[in-house]
Amino acid sequence: MDYDLLEEVLAAIASARKHGASDAWASIGRSREVEFTLRDGALEKVQENTSQRLNVTLYVDGKYASHSTTSLASDRVDSFVGEAVALTRALEPDPDRVLPDPSLYEGRIEESLDLVDPSMDGVDREWRMAKLEAMDQVARANDAVISASSYVSNTYGRSAAASTNGFRGENQGTQTWLGSSVTVREGGDRKPEGDLWIGSRHTGDLLDPEAVAAEALKRALDRVGSVKGPTRRTTMIVDPQAGWRAIHSLIRPATARGLHQDRSFWKGKLGQSIAPEILTITDDPLMKRGLGSRPYDGDGIAAKPLVLVEGGVARNLYVDPYYGRKTGMAPTTGGRTNLVVTPGVDKGLTEILKDVGEGIYVTSWLGGNSDSTTGDFSFGLRGHLVESGEIGAPVGEMNVTGNLLELMAGLAMIGNDPWPFRSLQTPTMVFEGVQFSGA
Repeated sequence: MDYDLLEEVLAAIASARKHGASDAWASIGRSREVEFTLRDGALEKVQENTSQRLNVTLYVDGKYASHSTTSLASDRVDSFVGEAVALTRALEPDPDRVLPDPSLYEGRIEESLDLVDPSMDGVDREWRMAKLEAMDQVARANDAVISASSYVSNTYGRSAAASTNGFRGENQGTQTWLGSSVTVREGGDRKPEGDLWIGSRHTGDLLDPEAVAAEALKRALDRVGSVKGPTRRTTMIVDPQAGWRAIHSLIRPATARGLHQDRSFWKGKLGQSIAPEILTITDDPLMKRGLGSRPYDGDGIAAKPLVLVEGGVARNLYVDPYYGRKTGMAPTTGGRTNLVVTPGVDKGLTEILKDVGEGIYVTSWLGGNSDSTTGDFSFGLRGHLVESGEIGAPVGEMNVTGNLLELMAGLAMIGNDPWPFRSLQTPTMVFEGVQFSGA
């Protein structure tokens, strides 16, 4: 990708001005993704996706609209922008739609976030096949295995953005993902499954493919004999790989937009306690090699860590410039990057299970939903009974229900073992008094 993306977006905003726009924001993104899937020892899929898109946000006579195109030839861009300006001029005015204050662009990090893996240049078919075959060999090493799939993908992307009020920015990054999915044999029609998917900016930060497949196989075998879990109110221990669901559901409504539209249970909660003191949640866009890291957001706001919950107290919201003006709140950032739950006690899952003694250990979620307005939720789950501090029989076909704020009020322990292979990182978490519905 040898294109000068910044030059292209500058040409787009110049075109917008030429056609009568008072202000404009333009961004271009280009990416290439290669995926390989191996199923039961045979190459099942090879897929390459390339994409490019120009987005232009226009401010014309107090009116606003956003337009996009995949045709990036200079003559076509000029024609596209001209038509977009004409369409925007026909809309109703929206006085709150203006470009961000340029002061929000200031303070952008200058040092590298190390988001590009230089070794990606050496990733080829042989490299991918070696990873897949290593996973396949381990995943099918048990006689109970019916089928196993292995997956690898590599992505490289670049972007640039510019505005008529002085913003200029460029960014790029790589990602590699490995995955293994295993189905095993059980009596009757039951076919327990297990899988593991991990991603990282740098291939060297990933687990070995053999370890990925071994864990997927173990998870499938651990599901053998699973029964419908019991209906009871008890302690819930959430695996670090599953903790994202509760935290995502808690944080998703924490937006100025949600407050403005009366669709967030965070309304009136800033400065108040919404969880025990052990809970601190930070959105950190400056994490080195973080899957969600970035130097600036979609409005050009310079990236900075944002503490959303501190010692159990709701401290901040995601406030984009538009809804900031509507609510009178100072902009912070428009959306989530790397969401990190601060580790707590110096213990991992095994030690925490021994401390808890009895309960239900959640390993994964199966569907369900949460209401951003009320906080009410119902999630399907898979997991194990915990008996005498040990992982016991596998359970499924059950739900956990309640209210997110009430769930958080019962947060009793946070471990020191966050799962690093996703942008939402949570350690083992323990919740008391959780209602499970099952047999």
